[in-house]
Amino acid sequence: MSKDPLLQPYQLKHLTLRNRIMTTAHEPAYPEDGMPKARYVAYHAERAKAGVALAMTAGSAAVSRDSPPVFNNILAWRDEVVPHIRALTDACHDHGCAVMIQLTHLGRRTGWNKGDWLPSVSSSKHREPAHRAFPKLAEDWDIERIISDFADATERMQAGGMDGVELQVYGHLLDQFWSPLTNDLDGPYGGQTLETRMQLLMDVLRGIRARVGNGFILGVRYTADERATGGIDTVQGLEISRKLADCGMVDFLNVVRGRIHTDPAMTDVIPVQGMKSAPHLDFAGAVKQATGMPTFHAARIPDVATARHAVAAGLLDMVGMTRAHMADPHIVQKIMQGREDDIRPCVGATYCLDRIYQAGEALCIHNAATGRELNMPHVIAPAPARKKVVVVGAGPAGLEAARVASERGHDVTVYEAAPDPGGQIRLTAQNPRRREMMGIIDWRMAQCAARDVVFHFNTFAEEHDVTALAPDVVIIATGGLPNTELFEGGAENPHVISAWDMIAGDVKPAGRVLVYDESGDHPGLMAAEIAANAGASVEVMTPDRTFAPDIMGMNLVPYMRALQDKDVTFTVTRRLLDVARDGNRLRATIGTDYSDFTKHQHYDQVVVNYGTMPLDDLYFALKPLSSNGGAVDQGALVAGLPQAIKRNPDGAFRLFRIGDAVSARNTHAAIYDALRLMKDI
Repeated sequence: MSKDPLLQPYQLKHLTLRNRIMTTAHEPAYPEDGMPKARYVAYHAERAKAGVALAMTAGSAAVSRDSPPVFNNILAWRDEVVPHIRALTDACHDHGCAVMIQLTHLGRRTGWNKGDWLPSVSSSKHREPAHRAFPKLAEDWDIERIISDFADATERMQAGGMDGVELQVYGHLLDQFWSPLTNDLDGPYGGQTLETRMQLLMDVLRGIRARVGNGFILGVRYTADERATGGIDTVQGLEISRKLADCGMVDFLNVVRGRIHTDPAMTDVIPVQGMKSAPHLDFAGAVKQATGMPTFHAARIPDVATARHAVAAGLLDMVGMTRAHMADPHIVQKIMQGREDDIRPCVGATYCLDRIYQAGEALCIHNAATGRELNMPHVIAPAPARKKVVVVGAGPAGLEAARVASERGHDVTVYEAAPDPGGQIRLTAQNPRRREMMGIIDWRMAQCAARDVVFHFNTFAEEHDVTALAPDVVIIATGGLPNTELFEGGAENPHVISAWDMIAGDVKPAGRVLVYDESGDHPGLMAAEIAANAGASVEVMTPDRTFAPDIMGMNLVPYMRALQDKDVTFTVTRRLLDVARDGNRLRATIGTDYSDFTKHQHYDQVVVNYGTMPLDDLYFALKPLSSNGGAVDQGALVAGLPQAIKRNPDGAFRLFRIGDAVSARNTHAAIYDALRLMKDI
């Protein structure tokens, strides 16, 4: 029996959990028609078979029609959900993993123009800033219906084989009622006292217990401190916690600290990279000490050491490592096998959550198999025959290609023109807040080193360097260089610099700086932050109707916090048409896509963020020598099948290019390119 605190079993009521690691409720947005079908099942089953003790499925499975999903939630109010829940629970149970589900009514945290176009309902007359729908104040018949809906949904989950349910009581309807900030009602559920504000939750608990009995596990994930003036504070939160413990209807507490009604508030609850790890862990421990209840918690617990401390110090009974398991679903298995150094790190990029809140599906920035378990492997199978693979470029695409090829058992050589690996990731890590991104590179370098991949740094590979190795497969992952051309404007403008120039420190900011951001991704705001920190007056301009649209909600927050007290302005719907020298300053000609309006403004520097242009000279030099002429069978690629195109019978090797060597995209796209191509080579 291991003495590792994380590997000790935990008894929760009648349920024995095999260790202390769980995935907390999150909605990866994989349901189809509101049902958790094959993709959803495969996602959780992967973590279950690798040793997770408890899978808390769903983030906010909706119990009512007037709680329409905001990010493709499970529709727990529909009877047809039961067989799909049964398939999910069976898949987890088959691997020894307990499985529960989070139920909720979103209240004002949704929109009326979704689902059945029913008005949102809340105890508050104010709209939630994040979702912008003005709610209807709940009437008595709304409250009666919702209490019944919670009981109905719990009964469905019990019928589907769930080991228990968790009620979502932070930012959603139940705690909209109990927070003094969001309860504008009069009467028995009104905002007069803590007891009246908690009455809805207590009635929901009673309704559930009357329906499913006392043996079914029932927990609450709730905010025990809103950290907002006029809201629930620590003292009130501990009182709420004791009331939940004393009511006799709750089997575990899952502690949250903060609010989620705005992007900044959400980011403090679920911190992103550059923010403190486990910021609310000690507070969760205080709740456990005050109540003696089984206590769960998750908030940026990205590594095994922090998780182990949480359990060893008695702060938690079960520790949530949710984003960490999106990066590596096999964490528990690797702990058990003594392979902690092999765990793929969560780098805190929060690409997963940001995509969900933009109505996308959860994807890990550097594990392209997550969410694609039906056709992408987490464990790379050996190839039937060893091949010679040459990779040119040691950025995220090239390193993923090298890692997968080496795990297949191939002989791999990598050429990199720079002295160090990393490509654009190394540039990104110049920002101290985003330094963790280097984990994407460091982990892959360690994986390659363990498999004897040969690296040639400071080597600008040319055609003869590649052909001299007599390769079977050549992968061009050379990335790109900043594009400083203006939109459909012809040649590069000699008077502008790229965002990379400023991020790398090659150009120092001075005076009045225009950051013209046509890409809307990180380099534009990184350059703006550098210029503002240096004391420059900065204008961030975009032709779009919003600035930085590719930096999604939670990742935008640190930039905004860094820029709020600086001389920075944001200009939307303006297009940079030209830049010319005017004495010792630059004269920018500015227009708009909405009319023929133009004007001139003067700056000391103009910084352009407009993506990259592929570095593809080597690819085109090698193309006529290759057997496939560089062609990709896209149907096979998408289906997860091997490449078999042969266009040149005299070709000596197969040639592919990936990542930004094809076109400017992002880190996830580059890694996905590499994985789905190389897994079959």
